[in-house]
Amino acid sequence: MEMANQTEAPPPRQPHPPSEAKKEGRDGWKASNWFGGAKPLPVFALFALVLLLTVLSGVHRVSFLDRFLAPLPEAEQKGSVDESLGGLLSLAFDEASCRSRFESAKLLKPLNHTPSPYLSEKLRSYEALHRKCGPNTELYRESIRQLNSNRSGGGPTECNYVVWLPQHGLGNRMISITSAFLYALLNDKVLLLFFPDYMNGLFCEPFPNTTWLLPSDFPITRVTSIFDKDPNRYGNLLRDKILSNDMNITNASIPLPAYLYLHLVHNNNDYDRMFYCEDGQLLLRQFPWLLLRSNQYFVPALFLIPMFEQELGLLFPERTTVFHLLGRYLFHPSNAVWGYVTRYYQAYLANAEEILGVQIRTFAEVDLDKHSSYIMNCAISKNLLPSLDTKDAAALSDTIRVKPKAVLVTSLKTEYFERIRDTYYRNATATGEVIGVYQPSHEEKQFTEKLDHNVKALAEIYLLSLSDSLITSQYSTFGYVAQGLGGIRPWLLVRPDDENLCLQSSTMEPCFHFPPSFECKSRRELDLGSVVPYLRHCEDKAAGIKLFY
Repeated sequence: MEMANQTEAPPPRQPHPPSEAKKEGRDGWKASNWFGGAKPLPVFALFALVLLLTVLSGVHRVSFLDRFLAPLPEAEQKGSVDESLGGLLSLAFDEASCRSRFESAKLLKPLNHTPSPYLSEKLRSYEALHRKCGPNTELYRESIRQLNSNRSGGGPTECNYVVWLPQHGLGNRMISITSAFLYALLNDKVLLLFFPDYMNGLFCEPFPNTTWLLPSDFPITRVTSIFDKDPNRYGNLLRDKILSNDMNITNASIPLPAYLYLHLVHNNNDYDRMFYCEDGQLLLRQFPWLLLRSNQYFVPALFLIPMFEQELGLLFPERTTVFHLLGRYLFHPSNAVWGYVTRYYQAYLANAEEILGVQIRTFAEVDLDKHSSYIMNCAISKNLLPSLDTKDAAALSDTIRVKPKAVLVTSLKTEYFERIRDTYYRNATATGEVIGVYQPSHEEKQFTEKLDHNVKALAEIYLLSLSDSLITSQYSTFGYVAQGLGGIRPWLLVRPDDENLCLQSSTMEPCFHFPPSFECKSRRELDLGSVVPYLRHCEDKAAGIKLFY
């Protein structure tokens, strides 16, 4: 990846001087006390004799001498890295085929929250189901034959499927894939993803010995154009009274479609949103094929469906960890993308004492000077960046001993990066800290349907997730994914009052921007942000809802 508009890489980190070995231990205890402090020659002779006998016998050294004489394994010296992330990940993979699955545990910060044993067990069960029912299995072929018949088949079968269809940018896709996977997990369905060419090669397979990709010979050839006018759209079939949520499809008086299309995009209607009601779920469970298009993180609404309440409580005792855990489970960058991440990190970020990620996305025209000043003032007022020493430059003897602090800027534009970089290039900091400012790319516009653009986007999401602290733009799903993967509560570029320039999010969970606004039983208007204490309105979008503690 071309690294444009970057400052010179900071000098290599100097190694710490080794600490002096202690001659005495606790309470003046000395090593010689172990040998009684006398007659060292017989002890030395004894060790020499054992070593001589070992060599002459031609056998391996005994385990005690191995431990005593050999250096400790690297894992024991530094603390071993749990590549399974506390049982979250299956290790039944070839490391060479997906380096990020094994290396990310060394680069990313440890999981903030340990997955529940129930979640780990559920994921292993799902992986077994996916192997049994996934592409290239006889049960999958049997399900395809039923789909080709263009009839529902009279109810659920041994293998039932959710087919995810993409909508909008990479951030939207990753939060909606996570939502679709949790929905499949709750309903014992198999998740298959339709990846257009501009998404192929971004991720490793998350499930061992199978694939989550929809095969190219999937019989619904118009899958790319399945959208709001699809004849099998669930909401429209409800509206036209062809379906009712209380029906048993095995006794239906008319032929029913082989699949239902769930239109869960932001502009759907109240009929589509019946998906979030329990009686709607009872109907949907009867269809073996569901095609789902979404650009939303609809996980919070699943917590309001009574039939899922107990299961969700077992899976996620801490509700605010859903995306953090499922995102780390599902999304492993391919070797090509991971190469971008690791090379950039080693070149520009690895030597930093601390990393501040700044994710900037604007959805309308803004005054660049004012907006840049606002972002800088937010960072300085919250002690994320040091204030400037405008009177006197720091002495060289002070600065050369200070490890740099790195600021990683991700934005479609380069002007923000230039303003932050120039500010700390022209001025010393009041604290004497050295600030390095970096931006991996600046595409100017979003090119969702270009693979190279998506590769850069995914690499930058992961680089942001390596930050120690994070500033993100309101409404941005790109920022949501980075904060979730990194387990970071970001500072949001929203102004809660006249005194505070920005606000730290209460959780690391994404926001569901366009939730339903009615109560399922009565169909009356209802504020879902006030129904239960753990679902509240988002800090960056008043109409949205998100999971809280």
